[in-house]
Amino acid sequence: MKHYEYQVVPAPKKGEKAKGAKTAAEKFAVALTNLMNRMGAEGWDYIRADTLPCEERVGLTGSKTTFQNMLVFRREMFIEAVDMLEPETAHKTIPPKRREPTLSPIPAELFADPEPSEVEPVAVMPIKAKPEKISAE
Repeated sequence: MKHYEYQVVPAPKKGEKAKGAKTAAEKFAVALTNLMNRMGAEGWDYIRADTLPCEERVGLTGSKTTFQNMLVFRREMFIEAVDMLEPETAHKTIPPKRREPTLSPIPAELFADPEPSEVEPVAVMPIKAKPEKISAE
């Protein structure tokens, strides 16, 4: 059974200058070709392009949805090579190794309530009553 790993990269937004590329479409094609060739040299196979929504912050509390063009690549993980070297384990499927996120513990001091300090009493100011409107009768 083949196992794959995937990589998603943003599609180029601007073209690149190149000899013979005069129009915007030709310059964009050069940028896309360079990206695809670079990924292919690293062993990645192009799968597809997707346009996906992305929530972005606007100001302090606002947000808006934008759409990002992404290119999806995959390459085979060579787990079968291990099976060929060790025939006694060839009947077992070896799951791919995943990079698990590492979590660091949060210090307890961040959650402890500080000891209450003495609070000085606050003088309460009386609220003045609003003057009543006098209507002319």
